[in-house]
Amino acid sequence: MVQVRLGKTEITVEKNSFGALPIQRISQEEAVKLLRKAYDYGVTFFDTARFYTDSEEKLGVAFDGMRDKVYIATKTGATTAEGFWKDLHISLNNLRTDYIDIYQFHNPAFCPKPGDGTGLYEAMLEAKEKGLIRHIGITNHRLNVAHEAVDSGLYETLQFPFCYLATEKDLELVEKCKAADMGFIAMKALSGGLITNSAAAYAFLAQYDNVLPIWGVQRESELDEFLSYIKNPPLMNEELAAVIARDREELLGDFCRGCGYCMPCPVGIEINNCARMSLMIRRAPSAAQLTPEMQAKMKLIESCLHCGKCKAKCPYGLDTPTLLEKNYKDYCEILAGKAF
Repeated sequence: MVQVRLGKTEITVEKNSFGALPIQRISQEEAVKLLRKAYDYGVTFFDTARFYTDSEEKLGVAFDGMRDKVYIATKTGATTAEGFWKDLHISLNNLRTDYIDIYQFHNPAFCPKPGDGTGLYEAMLEAKEKGLIRHIGITNHRLNVAHEAVDSGLYETLQFPFCYLATEKDLELVEKCKAADMGFIAMKALSGGLITNSAAAYAFLAQYDNVLPIWGVQRESELDEFLSYIKNPPLMNEELAAVIARDREELLGDFCRGCGYCMPCPVGIEINNCARMSLMIRRAPSAAQLTPEMQAKMKLIESCLHCGKCKAKCPYGLDTPTLLEKNYKDYCEILAGKAF
């Protein structure tokens, strides 16, 4: 069993942790089964958010009566102190608990600080003083906000995308967190589904002893794969290194990570899926992406207003309208049998 210490929080847990965003897509019965199975096999850290519809409620049911056995991190997207307290009390109720181990600001466009006029950080401090939360964290997709959070000394954990498609700037951030004794929680360790070799993903992240990956789990087969790594953790070898090298060659550059912060689209385009469709078809079973339903979703790209809203909100600075057009062209060629 490989364990990770989340910096100054002193929370120490199994290297495999559970990202609970996907369980909003399955029934409560299925979700509770997955969560309890994860716990039974040694997983004790679970990450969710108010934004993930009923994910918190499912965790609440799964761990009712055994709260002290697990660590739960959740998030608020509130922009005011009033919204913060509302979110916090709903989360506590949903999770059937009187405290949250790590409460995180959910991808704010700025780094909340005392005296910034929002009252957000002051509310976070008050919640900690009252024992409603134990540790203060922040999640982000923007390097400048992430660096500001580390430099501020105000946060105990940072949640940020990190996988083997990482850039040198991402690696610098990981090392900076380690130097600051700040817990680093790695989201999108499979890059939103573009990475299909979980052993390679695990082996890469295992090289960083301060990084805790949260694997998004929706199916029991996915959970079983990660649970198998508890007793037999994949180690970096020539075969896995070759997989990583091939994927980096194919995927590095301007590709959509599927984070969804560009949404909603004024004309209903499902940007976070459509803007990376050609990659998904090539890297995963294609049948699910070629259904009449998905064809209709892709056709909506023809209605793009080129308003620039999605481009302005992309934390990776992508030219989203151009990316949508490229993916639609590739998709049409695939449908026509001209490419695959």
